[in-house]
Amino acid sequence: MEMPRLGTRKLYYLLKEGFKNEGIKIGRDALFAYLKRENMLVRAQKKYVKTTFSKHWLRKHPNLLKELKIEKAEQVFVSDITYIKTRESTCYLSLVTDAYSRKIMGYSLSSNMNTENVAKALKMAVKNRVSNTSLIHHSDRGLQYCSGYYQNMLNKNRIKPSMTDGYDCYQNALAERINGILKQEFLFCKTKNIHDLGALVKESIDIYNTKRPHLSLNMQTPDKVHKKSEENKYFSGLNIV
Repeated sequence: MEMPRLGTRKLYYLLKEGFKNEGIKIGRDALFAYLKRENMLVRAQKKYVKTTFSKHWLRKHPNLLKELKIEKAEQVFVSDITYIKTRESTCYLSLVTDAYSRKIMGYSLSSNMNTENVAKALKMAVKNRVSNTSLIHHSDRGLQYCSGYYQNMLNKNRIKPSMTDGYDCYQNALAERINGILKQEFLFCKTKNIHDLGALVKESIDIYNTKRPHLSLNMQTPDKVHKKSEENKYFSGLNIV
């Protein structure tokens, strides 16, 4: 009910303990074959609408992630904007995600891509931080991220800006991936209006952060990995005698 388009490997991970308790002997491949036979597999939807305008005169910052090894939570935030259609209009969802834990730290849903609306996601992400360590903000070269308003907010919070080189979308692949997960697994039903969509987005991000396992996180949830990283930093800083 909460994750109706979850991938088979993640679904098997969540169900295998229940299968064992019920005495049901079924492996991952057998589950996949069963879902296919029952016509229960979900096909990915591939649609693309350009939300980035990078042909502007504002300063573009260098890519700081090329040689960087991401080893902890709140070391790098990645940001992106995607569109979601309701029956009444097209809306825009701005996300700020922690690169290490894949946890969505901030988001903003609006009827346009004004810088102030996009920046609301950053404000939420900063508010949700649990550390004050050095932080990099990575994005594409979109007008909103290059604007004085957004850059001043980064500077005010002592966050270093980083951007993709030219039009290489793969340099912000993680942010694009999070967009895809939300849209393909959670936000695939068209709501009536932005109000209803806002409620769905809030619920979906909570489920994504706290209940959906990630292959890249060894089947842990983003929230669990984020908390564990912060706990490790705390204990490593203790001087135990």
